[in-house]
Amino acid sequence: MSYTAEVIKYKGKDVIQLTAGKYTAIIAPFLGSNIISMEDSENNVSFFRKDESLSVDELKASAEVYGFPTLLYPNRLKDGILKTTDAEYVFPIVDIEGNNALHGFLHKREHSILDVRVMGETAIARTEYIYNEKDPFFDTFPVKFRAEYTFKLSDDGMNYEFTVTNTSDKQLPYGVCNHTTINGPFTKDGEALETRLFVTIGDKWPLNQRNLPTCDFISLDNHDRQYLTGSMIPVKHIINNDVYNCETYDVDGVPFRGAIATDVKSGVEICYEVDDNFKFWVIWNDGGEKGYFCPEPSTWMIDAPNLPLPKEESGYEELAPGESKTVREHIYSRMK
Repeated sequence: MSYTAEVIKYKGKDVIQLTAGKYTAIIAPFLGSNIISMEDSENNVSFFRKDESLSVDELKASAEVYGFPTLLYPNRLKDGILKTTDAEYVFPIVDIEGNNALHGFLHKREHSILDVRVMGETAIARTEYIYNEKDPFFDTFPVKFRAEYTFKLSDDGMNYEFTVTNTSDKQLPYGVCNHTTINGPFTKDGEALETRLFVTIGDKWPLNQRNLPTCDFISLDNHDRQYLTGSMIPVKHIINNDVYNCETYDVDGVPFRGAIATDVKSGVEICYEVDDNFKFWVIWNDGGEKGYFCPEPSTWMIDAPNLPLPKEESGYEELAPGESKTVREHIYSRMK
């Protein structure tokens, strides 16, 4: 087995290539520390959506729909407003139709490489972004923080950690999401309609016409229950913001919190595990005809800072000056 970690060039930019046994991953610091590619050579799996024809600028323009981007702040903010206990910030409106801010800015920034090495049978990379007055968004959101990313690729797949530290003298709102773009199909010879998706969903959050929560839970219907039975076909039909609480269930006798995509024909699965900090799922497939789907785990609900709910329900959090928080995720493939 081969285990390597090195900096290589991709479209003229430095990226990090990690290999560990059957897995190869490429992390792009220039694109918000996005895992722009992850492959399993043994099972012919290509995990995430990619398009080699796109330029660096084109990737940055739509960074949330390729690879494995980390978003801060996730999803929508009504009228662009982000309220905290000590301030109110107004973000630019990106979702023009709904008059909402959308997805924040961190996934479009150029990050720095801190470490690239191999330890035993694990290839490791660490990157960071220092957010301060040098960032063009700072006039809008003057709250300093440091974002740190750790990628550990081994025979067990990719273990990912994301840490945010408040380096300001203000309260830092904390909300994290991964806009995970899984290929459908994700195997070389797979077929779209033979892809299935299981997700550990709980109660459903209905949305209004602006795609904001109404804060009224509704019962799961036959469509929703397909996620729980693992029978959902996640492409070739529209999935437009199915939103749920995130739960933990037993899978094969072991607690599991996450999503499992299955290629029915080959029996290959992509397993995507998230930690308990992720309280919600948003599931979306960009119209269903673009060959990918997004099971998006999030630490807070859409528009959490503005919802008339206690933080235990909305997932809204703040980090005090000097405080840090880390989320962890695990992505791997296996035979069913």
